[in-house]
Amino acid sequence: MKFVSTRGQSPAVSFGAALTQGLAPDGGLYMPGQWPAMPLAAFDGVSSLPDVADVFLRPFVAGDAIAAEIANVTRDAFNFPAPLEPVTADGRLSVLELFHGPTAAFKDFGARFLAACIARIRAFDEKGRLRVGAKRPLNILVATSGDTGGAVAAAFHRRDGVIVSVLFPKGLVSPTQERQLTCWGDNVHSFRVSGSFDDCQRLVKDAFVDASLRARFELSSANSINLGRLLPQAVYYAATSLAVYRKHGVAPNFIIPSGNLGNSVACVWARKLGLPIGRIVLAHNANRTVPDFIESGEWRPRASVPTLASAMDVGTPSNMERLRALFPDMDSVRGAVSAASVTDDQIQARISADFRQYGKTWCPHTATAAEVYARMQPAERESARWIVVSTAHPAKFREIVEPLIGQRIEIPESLAKLFSRPVSAADLQPSLAALTAAMETTESKI
Repeated sequence: MKFVSTRGQSPAVSFGAALTQGLAPDGGLYMPGQWPAMPLAAFDGVSSLPDVADVFLRPFVAGDAIAAEIANVTRDAFNFPAPLEPVTADGRLSVLELFHGPTAAFKDFGARFLAACIARIRAFDEKGRLRVGAKRPLNILVATSGDTGGAVAAAFHRRDGVIVSVLFPKGLVSPTQERQLTCWGDNVHSFRVSGSFDDCQRLVKDAFVDASLRARFELSSANSINLGRLLPQAVYYAATSLAVYRKHGVAPNFIIPSGNLGNSVACVWARKLGLPIGRIVLAHNANRTVPDFIESGEWRPRASVPTLASAMDVGTPSNMERLRALFPDMDSVRGAVSAASVTDDQIQARISADFRQYGKTWCPHTATAAEVYARMQPAERESARWIVVSTAHPAKFREIVEPLIGQRIEIPESLAKLFSRPVSAADLQPSLAALTAAMETTESKI
């Protein structure tokens, strides 16, 4: 299997090269050069997340040195559950809980898979032989609007030969999220960027296409622009859709909280490979770039606006490039996905209403998806099986959620541990020169 750039100006590369590079040299995002057929029979007798991941990912690593290790990688990465829990009494609505990993957010799946892969890729050469002698440290750049940075930091913390630089927008993440981003130390360095998430993301992209910077550092990315983040996210959609199809004989519909579109495109990829997935609905907050595009047909990126669902505060979603490469005209885009936008007031109202009605406690991001479901006509809701994707534990947003439900939220043990760790972060101006200077300082400490 080879992977090609969405912009078509870079040579095709192997799975390992695509992961290590993060972004293609032409600035594009890597996609499969060909799409493997994946009949449902390939999953016969397979149900656990690690086993589904093994089957699902094998075509993508075919011919790569890491193919022999993929079963070990999936066991490392998918060692916590993604349960599907009923919401309504009739079972027509369920919630897919993706927050049972070490940082209580769905990003744990992709981050842990990427870390497990990179550790093995760097340990062996292209022919699968153990490398002798040290390589330059791998500098992983990650822009985060909240959850990605914490997951990547946890996955790569204290891994030899890797330096992680986490860039997050100053004052635009929740207090719990900021603690997750800044409590690691060692090989993880956190930077408060004076700007928005889009400024952080722009810095990362600029770094990858700057020839002098790439010559100075060995760079990789851990955002959802990296193939190694997106592919494992497709796994839980594969496993969940298989479970529903086997039990009920229907393909479920998914409503996905969406920001940079990595999680959404992962679901689209799983469906393209043949998994039994019906409609895919993208739930956005007040950052309306994608809903406006699908409605008007005009792509108009804009500055992001801060919302209660901060991890989705993205005005220029990177993975739209992958979606448009897969569906080059508007009719095909509209046939693949639909999108809706939810305001902060509606997020708050939905958290309160669903706690009263269902006894469910949503984070603000999950509440966007739950609100989109609640808006549907009864006939639409009752004609299919719907799955709301829950992307983060509500304890990460206690200051927002607790006043709305009128009670305390129990903090998962993994999050509670963070509050005993010291924090450290440096302020950073949103310029490539400032980022370069910061990277030189951190690499000199290795």
